[in-house]
Amino acid sequence: MDFKLELVAIPVTDVDRAKAFYVDQVGFTADHDHTVSEEIRFVQLTPPGSACSIAFGTGIVDSEPGSARGLQLVVADAHAARAELTGRGVRASEVTEFPWGSFVFFEDPDGNRWALQQLPPRPRQPLPPRPLRRPRPPPRRRRPAQSRSRGRRFATPA
Repeated sequence: MDFKLELVAIPVTDVDRAKAFYVDQVGFTADHDHTVSEEIRFVQLTPPGSACSIAFGTGIVDSEPGSARGLQLVVADAHAARAELTGRGVRASEVTEFPWGSFVFFEDPDGNRWALQQLPPRPRQPLPPRPLRRPRPPPRRRRPAQSRSRGRRFATPA
C-alpha cells in the first residue's frame, strides 16, 4: 500500500503576503484559494514538479508563524535554482556543498525555513544478477492428421 505525502501545512501571519511570496517569488503554482467562512481561508500551492503541496491560511494550523523547519525541495541544479530565486527577489544563501548534496537555504516572510537540495551523483550500481531460468523444452511436434481408414483393409461386398 502506498502512503503518499500530499500536503504540508505552513504557519503564516499574513495569508496574502505569503501567497504573493510563494507564487510570485518562489514560483509555486496556486491551486486553491477558498474562503470557507469568516474563520477559515484555505490556500494550497504546489512547487513546480512536485506531487506534494503546501497549505496555509486562516484557521488551518495552530503552530506559531515562522516555526516550520526542515522543509526541503529537491532540484536538479542548486546553482540554477539559486539564480532563479535571487532573480525573483528571494534572499537565498550561497550554495553550500555537503557530502550528501548541494544546498541553498531561504526563508519566507514569516521565517519558515526552506532548503533546496541537489542530490550528489549516485554511483552506478551493477544490475542484480538475473535469476536462472529452466530452459524450456522444445515444442512438441504434432503429427499430421491421418484419415481413420489409412492402413486398414476393407472387405468389399461380393
